[in-house]
Amino acid sequence: MSENASPDNAASIAGSTNVDTILGRMVVESGLATRDEVDACASIQEQMVESASHKSLADLLVDNGYVTESQMIRVRQEVDAQRGTQQIPGYKIVGPLGAGAMAKVYKARQVSLDRMVAIKVLPKKYMSDPQFIERFYAEGRAAAKLNHPNIVQAIDVGQAGEHHYFVMEYVEGHTVYDHLVNKGPYSESEALRIIIDMAAALQHAHSKGFMHRDVKPKNIMITKQGVSKLADMGLARQITDTAAAEAEAGKAYGTPYYIAPEQIRGEVDIDFRADIYGLGATFYHMVAGQVPFDGPNPSAVMHKHLKDTLTPPDHVNPDLSVGISEVIEVMMAKDRNERYDDTAALLEDLKAIERGEPPLQARRKFDLSKLAAIEESAETQMVEQPTPPTIMEHPVFWIAAGSIVINLLLLVVLLIVALN
Repeated sequence: MSENASPDNAASIAGSTNVDTILGRMVVESGLATRDEVDACASIQEQMVESASHKSLADLLVDNGYVTESQMIRVRQEVDAQRGTQQIPGYKIVGPLGAGAMAKVYKARQVSLDRMVAIKVLPKKYMSDPQFIERFYAEGRAAAKLNHPNIVQAIDVGQAGEHHYFVMEYVEGHTVYDHLVNKGPYSESEALRIIIDMAAALQHAHSKGFMHRDVKPKNIMITKQGVSKLADMGLARQITDTAAAEAEAGKAYGTPYYIAPEQIRGEVDIDFRADIYGLGATFYHMVAGQVPFDGPNPSAVMHKHLKDTLTPPDHVNPDLSVGISEVIEVMMAKDRNERYDDTAALLEDLKAIERGEPPLQARRKFDLSKLAAIEESAETQMVEQPTPPTIMEHPVFWIAAGSIVINLLLLVVLLIVALN
């Protein structure tokens, strides 16, 4: 270090060195520059420090044309987020895992137990939004109350400095969405096994009073051992939380391709059957190879969930068994009263199909639905059918009555004549 460097400058340089170390690693890992190019810029940076001047590694990479300004902006944002996660006590960040709508996720090592975990960190842009912060902690609280082999386990939630974080089980594997994109639809047996596991996971959540509200392929993780796990309780809510329900009234929470009609309408009293619909839409996508309803934009897709008739999945994929199609159609009934009453009934049918037996619960729902339709049609016909005229309104009645009156008059006249 230069003798001319002040203590303040020394602290500043030390701090920037930590940033530059993370930034250099990320630039190389992202493929934006080679290790030699980063090292060359780092060497120039050291020479500048010795001459009592200083320039960041980021600026040098841009100045030398190794990285563009727009690329560096994105890298710096990632560095800021990763520096924040390094401040979480008890965890050592390994690297980024991905980013969602509300948070960035990092792979980390839990020092005390020497195990890998995933840490979700709320981005800076949401730190001043109380609603997002509350939803973030709500996810942690919801997940912490659930303990099931098919649900990603919550470990910790809290705040370190200005950063809000949520630590959860690290799942090494892929999502159902990844499989659909890279390999196409699942076989019936593969999909059935995963959906049975997800129904069991939802049954556990529902038994604890929680709805997931965002069941979709991206939220189903498959471990390297083939275990299915339900992830991301970000929209989870207690069924009894009326205050939250009223605050969300009129808002469509969920993902357009898999959202239940009552969620689209923003109804206050949505219940576990919304999860059954989402799981049904996911099941449909897995075996048919396409989403149940598609459109040019989210609004068009949601309109179809509300109004359009579902094309049975076995009409899209003729190789599917009738039982699978019946179950999915009941799961995705637009009227929630026509869906399975609960996940226990759904599981009963799914396991029956796995044994090669018919889905009796679905067929009972179909029979009830047909009966209701017949009754509704009969009531409509009764309302629309004109009421037949009464006997006094019929013209024949008046003709007959007139004839009788005339005959009576003639009879009276004849009697009078006879008496005279």
